[in-house]
Amino acid sequence: MVIDSPHATHKYLRRISRDFSTVRRFSNTPAVTLTVPSPASATAVPLDLPEDLPSTPRGIRKRQRLRKRSSVSSTLSKVLILNVRDLLKAQANSESTVEHQPRSWIETNFQKRECIKFIPCPKDDTKCCCGQAQITHQTIAGIESGSPGDLWLPTKHTRPQPTDAYGTIEFQGGAHPTKAQYVRLSFDTRPELLVQLFTKEWNLELPKLLITVQGGKANFDLQAKLKKEIRKGLLKAAKTTGAWIFTGGTNTGVTKQVGDALLLEGQQRTGRVVSIGIAPWGIVERNHELLGHNREVPCHSISSPRSKLAVLNNRHAYFLLVDNGTQAKYGAELILRRKLEKFISNLKLHPFTHSSTPVVCLVIEGGTNTIRAVLEYVTDSPPVPVVVCDGSGRAADLLAFVHKYASDGEEQPVLESMREYLIGTIQKTFEVGVDQAEKLYQELLQCTRNKNLITVFRIQEKPEGEAQELDQTILTALFKSQHLSPPEQLSLALTWNRVDIARSEIFVYGQEWPNGALDEAMMQALEHDRIDFVKLLLENGVSMKKFLTIPRLEELYNTKHGPANTLGYILRDVRPHIPKGYIYTLHDIGLVINKLMGGAYRSYYTRRKFRPIYAKVMNSYANACRKSSSYQYQRYAGANSLSLVTGLLPFTTEMALFEFPFNELLIWAVLTKRQQMALLMWTHGEEALAKSLVACKLYKAMAHEAAEDDLDTEIYEELRSYAKEFESKGNKLLDFSYRQDAEKAQRLLTCELHSWSNQSCLSLAVAANHRALLAHPCSQVILADLWMGGLRTRKNTNFKVILGLIMPFYIRQLDFKSKEELQQMPQTEEEHLENQNLDNDDSDRSQPDAENALLKAKRSISLRYRMGAGSNNRDKCKLIPVEKQSPSFHSPANSTDALLADTYSVRDTKVHENGKVNLTAGAEEAPSKVSLTDSDPSQFREFFHLSEFTNEIKQHQPLRLKKKFYEFYTAPITKFWADSIAYMFFLIMFSFTVLVKMGPMPRWQEWYSIAYITTLGFEKVREIISSEPVAITHKFSVWAWNMWNPCDGAAIILFLIGLSFRFRPNTMDIGRVIYCVDSIYWYLRILNILGVNKYLGPLVTMMGKMVKNMIYFVVLLAVVLMSFGVSRQAILYPNNEPTWRLIREVTYQPYFMLYGEVFADDIDPPCGEDPRQPACVTGHWVTPITMSMYLLIANILLINLLIAVFNNIFNEVNSVSHQVWMFQRFTVVMEYQQKPVLPPPFIAFCHFYSLLKYCVRKAKGEPGMSKFSFVP
Repeated sequence: MVIDSPHATHKYLRRISRDFSTVRRFSNTPAVTLTVPSPASATAVPLDLPEDLPSTPRGIRKRQRLRKRSSVSSTLSKVLILNVRDLLKAQANSESTVEHQPRSWIETNFQKRECIKFIPCPKDDTKCCCGQAQITHQTIAGIESGSPGDLWLPTKHTRPQPTDAYGTIEFQGGAHPTKAQYVRLSFDTRPELLVQLFTKEWNLELPKLLITVQGGKANFDLQAKLKKEIRKGLLKAAKTTGAWIFTGGTNTGVTKQVGDALLLEGQQRTGRVVSIGIAPWGIVERNHELLGHNREVPCHSISSPRSKLAVLNNRHAYFLLVDNGTQAKYGAELILRRKLEKFISNLKLHPFTHSSTPVVCLVIEGGTNTIRAVLEYVTDSPPVPVVVCDGSGRAADLLAFVHKYASDGEEQPVLESMREYLIGTIQKTFEVGVDQAEKLYQELLQCTRNKNLITVFRIQEKPEGEAQELDQTILTALFKSQHLSPPEQLSLALTWNRVDIARSEIFVYGQEWPNGALDEAMMQALEHDRIDFVKLLLENGVSMKKFLTIPRLEELYNTKHGPANTLGYILRDVRPHIPKGYIYTLHDIGLVINKLMGGAYRSYYTRRKFRPIYAKVMNSYANACRKSSSYQYQRYAGANSLSLVTGLLPFTTEMALFEFPFNELLIWAVLTKRQQMALLMWTHGEEALAKSLVACKLYKAMAHEAAEDDLDTEIYEELRSYAKEFESKGNKLLDFSYRQDAEKAQRLLTCELHSWSNQSCLSLAVAANHRALLAHPCSQVILADLWMGGLRTRKNTNFKVILGLIMPFYIRQLDFKSKEELQQMPQTEEEHLENQNLDNDDSDRSQPDAENALLKAKRSISLRYRMGAGSNNRDKCKLIPVEKQSPSFHSPANSTDALLADTYSVRDTKVHENGKVNLTAGAEEAPSKVSLTDSDPSQFREFFHLSEFTNEIKQHQPLRLKKKFYEFYTAPITKFWADSIAYMFFLIMFSFTVLVKMGPMPRWQEWYSIAYITTLGFEKVREIISSEPVAITHKFSVWAWNMWNPCDGAAIILFLIGLSFRFRPNTMDIGRVIYCVDSIYWYLRILNILGVNKYLGPLVTMMGKMVKNMIYFVVLLAVVLMSFGVSRQAILYPNNEPTWRLIREVTYQPYFMLYGEVFADDIDPPCGEDPRQPACVTGHWVTPITMSMYLLIANILLINLLIAVFNNIFNEVNSVSHQVWMFQRFTVVMEYQQKPVLPPPFIAFCHFYSLLKYCVRKAKGEPGMSKFSFVP
């Protein structure tokens, strides 16, 4: 038998003593006394044993030989002897085990108390003053009992021993057992050990607020409404602020009311409030069941009706059972509880603020001790504010009444006049005598001298929204009582995450803030994801443009607070072998952004112009922080790598700031997966549409990376949902803008965004795969305008364009846009230069000087939009006049030039193949940022007056013939049909080449095919070189984004390989076969041309998706096919020699069985029935069986599975077929916008012409082309 504890041993020995008494009655044997050590002390426990039982086994055997007893007596004696022997042996073993086992931290630092001296109680001399009866009281040798008049003191008459009760309580009776940690400890335990117990052993975070609840110990009833308000308010105050709640711990009185509030919290399942019950050990019913080291004790919170003890409340999470050696007496916990509260109040609230942890006392009902406790709280140093719940009864009602009629000074005339009434009320309420009532009255008056520390919570009938709840009353009482400065109050409110308190109590009219106070609060709010506080601070004067600096942004990326994110996983891809504790730099973040955005996007953090600024700022910041923090110096020491550059760069405070801080914070919030913060940053600042598209793209890329890294599926779904939310917001924003002003909405989509890698909203939508935005009428109007170029035709457009290509003289009959309309359209850089030359030639040959000057002044002004910089117009574009200057222009209109010379510069647009429309500078001036808000309004009145005057002269200028030809042949629709016609002619020539006999020398049809494919290869090289990225690998990845481009490259390379074989006589046939194989792709490439069609485009998309899904199906099919094919071949032909033809024999017949050709004769060939037939091979009958299984699985199961997959793809694409076609249309428009005018093979002339012009301009040093571009 295993003995768990000394107390169990003691109990077992007593039971043995009773058994020996029974034996003695049966055997009539005289009794002897056996002394057994007591479990908890050195006191001996007498046991009544039979007289014939000696102290040693040898003596026992001797007695048994000398005396004969009855069989019953001897048998029972032997059993009891063995029990005693085993008991003593087990106790000795357990003591030796305890001596060798190291004690836990709790046993080492916490102690219990046991009374060691019996002092009779004056009321009952059979009981000690500690509450124990004399029979059960332990006695120690050398310590005599005291006399009835002696004073019993726990420090003098108890002794400490290591605690013997700690572990976990499992409260039974509910749907699920609730668990609570408990420990038995001495009343004089140091509070720092208790805090260490909470934080180290029980893994609690330090409180941001301590609510200590005082009230009556006896059960009482509350009004239903008051009970509801107290429960809801207390729970809200604790959960929103991260507070701890101290109570008495027992399931009686006010503690039971708090437990009921925690019961509601448990039903919500939103996290458990830290509720700590501090109860006397001696008052806990059945406390002997809690004895043990780190045990799990089942417990019921049901007390015995006749017991004077109390059970623990089952809604508390932690219990401190305070032991001062007394039994069935309250008061042991008071000193320890007050010392612990005072110690916690001195702890600092790091990292939120340097203030101490605030403590507040909540009074509900209560007796005489509650009044004394309130007096101690308000007179302590520092004082503790008290919140009294009026209407809860007894002490709380008296305190509320006295507080209501108390005056602010020392004199209390009103209360003195009600003295007799108050004393009588005290007597009736507490059932005390006159003397004690008088004493309580004086204590109440002393409490009123600190009236400002007492706040009364009353339930009053007020309109909705005006009545203050209990949680607000508690937090407001802290602000009123502690006399904190506004920054300290704000930091406390931020710590509690109570923006309502900050709004009503801190940000009041006339409040002055020291420099930097709100900036520090903003930093904490951003780090800890306090959305409402960020809003509040922005509303109260925090300028994000001045707040956000490079060091602060980098600190935000490195903060450990906030939700878990995937930034670290992605950073490992761009920065492999990151050491532990690595500090992210903005350059690292820029690499992550580039990876996620893809394409030609380059973050500002990775650009060359940002590096010296970053190094200069971080070096200056490190020098400033070097003395205060060595960590900061190590953190930014890497910025010295650009010391030569930064030494020449002057440092200014503006260098550390960002032009669009909300853009940077949006990216930070997205990368750190703070969705609500990202939505807040989206609503503030500029370029809302671009921000929604960038956030959508980043979230989608992060979801893809999460799937690649095999993270939780929930993370992938969460990121996808965030992306869809920004998709929806971007689409709604564009729709609203389009309904308000269609023209400005179109400018919004096409204008250049310098803060987003010079992209446009259209290009960002393509990168984010935002089909809904590209299918929006605003986007489609722009694409239709770009597709038509300078043409204006509504009916039979394709027929007219083809007719114009065949008969150039028909071009004169086509309708074209006016010059004003062409100026509104986005243009390529080269088109801008061509148009400028044409305009200059026309102006020199046309009208008289005055009229020419006036019209040229009109033409020199075109209206362009770029994204506004004002916070009030973040979704709109600013109107910017653009001046097109000419060196030969000298006229009275020069007054307009002089007027605009200092503010405006030549800017035009440039369309890239990814949809980006750049505003570029003219050939004469470098680009500069301009704004109407920076100039004198009188200038604009004169300017717009001139613009209206010139528009009145002539609103539409027709194009000249030369300009018509240029616009016709450079229109994307014209290029498309010219390219399609040339391609169809190439297919005819190439088909003729492979169908007829091939001679040693190529025919002209073959020469044409060679020229076409060769020039097409040069065009692909041009596309790669002229793409936006700098690195060649990045250029190639952008070019390969379109699936047809790498396929074209592979087909061209295959053709060139066949061409090399074709010109050798001995390998000419091989070359011809390669030609034939290559022709398959060139016919399939017609699908690319058909994708432009509204009806065929979605079908082509379906085919592409089906081919991708069919690859997975082929893998399944190959498994089944090989399983049958190998078995069939091996059984029917067991004597084959090893050849490569075996592979064909294995797969040939099983594959064609899928299409209905079953090869019945070959599956079960006749054998053995006729002498002329071959002999049957062993197992030939197995082949028909396996064939049946194969056809069942392959033809019925797998084929139907493939059909179901294809049907699902069809339904999926067909539901969004319109969006799919519009998305493809954008790709086609951008592709042909950049293509040269002539199709292959004549495209070689365009390449030569563009290369020549590029060299001439480079020689002249003209800045017209910033990079090598072949577009003529």
